[in-house]
This record gives sequence, C-alpha cells and structure tokens, in this order.
Amino acid sequence: MDKLALVTGATSGIGRAFAERLAADGYGLVLVGRREERLAEFAGAHPGVKVRTVVADLSTRDGIDAVAEICATEPLTLLVNNAGVAHYMPLAELPAEKAGELVGVKVLAPTLLTRAAVAGMRERGEGTIVNVAGMIAFSGPAPHSLMPRRAVYGGSLAYLVAMSQILSAELEGSGVTVQVVCPGVVATEFHERQGLDLSAVPRMSADDVVTASLRGLQLGETVCAPGVEDAGLLEAVFQADLAAFAGQSPELATRYRAG
Repeated sequence: MDKLALVTGATSGIGRAFAERLAADGYGLVLVGRREERLAEFAGAHPGVKVRTVVADLSTRDGIDAVAEICATEPLTLLVNNAGVAHYMPLAELPAEKAGELVGVKVLAPTLLTRAAVAGMRERGEGTIVNVAGMIAFSGPAPHSLMPRRAVYGGSLAYLVAMSQILSAELEGSGVTVQVVCPGVVATEFHERQGLDLSAVPRMSADDVVTASLRGLQLGETVCAPGVEDAGLLEAVFQADLAAFAGQSPELATRYRAG
C-alpha cells in the first residue's frame, strides 16, 4: 500500500515543513488549509508527488466534517493535526467568536479528525497520528509575572497532550501510534498573523520540529518536546501526574476538614 498522509494547516510553518518532508519521503499527500493559492503553489512545485488539496476552515463544523470524511474513507498512513490559531489574551478579554474558533481548531477538529481516521487505521493494523501542541501546555502553574495569560490557548494544548497520551494507551497493540509534538517558540508566520513581533526571540525552525517528531516516533515517544534536552524532566512531570492520580481516596483530605 502506498503511504498517504493528511496534513492540516499545511500552507505554512510546521504544516508546510511536514508536507515538504513527507513528499521527499515518498508519501502521497492530502493537504488541508484555508489559503487556496498556497495549496496550489505547493502542488505546482511538486509535480512528481501525488497531492490532493482541500480548502477547509477547521474552525467551522462544515470544514471539520468535510475533512473528517476524507479521514474516514481514505487509507491514511499518517494524520498530522497541525492547524492552529493563537488568540493570545486573557479569557475575560477574548471575544466569544475567537474563543470558539480556537477551541474548534485546536480541540474539536483534532478530536473528530482523529476519531474518523482511527477506525480504518486499526482495521489495517497500522497508522500514525501526530497532534501538534506546544510547551505552553505545561505552563499552567506559571505566575503572571513569568507568562502572559492565555487560558484558552494553553488549555487547548494541554487537552491535546492528555488526549494523545490516553489515546496512545487505548490503541496499544493495535499497530496505531499516537504522538503529540510540543515545540517552544517556532520561527513561522503563526505569531505574525496574531500581530506579535517575536523577531528578537530565539526560535526553533519548523524543519527542526518535524525532524524531532519523526525521530521521536522512531524512539517510541508519545510526547515529543523538540527543545527539551533533558527528557527526564518530562518523565518527572508524567510520574507526578500518576502519583497524584493514585493518591486519591474516597475520604476527605485532612486539610479540608473543619479545625
């Protein structure tokens, strides 16, 4: 069977870097994005690659459903849920329509596209799902002085981490692999489209993120953090999570009892 990958948010940044790398690795591609001219430009620049372009807005249910239909009916080898929007601002200042767009793109779309793809992958006994999140998923405990507040954005990335970890366990032994990629700040158009100038901030390249993701799959990593040198830090977080989960009891904790 030929290798077939579907990549969302494929017109720039990490999505474009995934598309370039996968094309070079012999994949057929289904590329999803909102900018038709960018999709057409990629297809035209890769005449030797089988490329299907899909214009869809994954902040809408119509857009999600159209792409989910492809995920459910095409024999995907790889699904890359990369599409994203930032909308960095405190929840009280975040317009309702932007909150809905963010949750649609980073929570609802990856969930429904993954759900659509998983059944076929399990039936075929192989497949890979890559969800692109970010290290902000781990920033919840940070005080305001260290990290500007962006509750919905950070929460959506934390959802992708938890979903990917749990789904990986659900699919154990099925031949289907799940990974969540958590880069730090990446040199793409992503922040510029939000009106943010991060040109003075050290940033990783999108190509390096893709390199880490693909190597992380070879290493068996469910959570891939391209810029974290000490992988033990991540393991410590996960072990602390499990310790807290295992430490629960049906008895009311002493600190909550009346003195």
